[in-house]
Amino acid sequence: MILDEPTAALDPLAETDLYRNFAKMTEGKTTILISYRLGITRIVDRVLVFREGNIVEDGTHEDLLKKDGYYAKMYQAQAQWYQ
Repeated sequence: MILDEPTAALDPLAETDLYRNFAKMTEGKTTILISYRLGITRIVDRVLVFREGNIVEDGTHEDLLKKDGYYAKMYQAQAQWYQ
């Protein structure tokens, strides 16, 4: 499955519901999820970070936060609004 910004037109409650059911919906399927909202990255198996058309980072959410690179800066920029 390829999901390109699946939550773009959803309100926050519907987005939360989709994330809550994401594992069930994609179980047993290879899924590519394209998103600028990084909250979903906490529950996916692998994150690929693109910048100017190139993959600049690759790993799990936790690993990428530890690297303190581009992904961590983007994630922290969004997370500050939810804390």
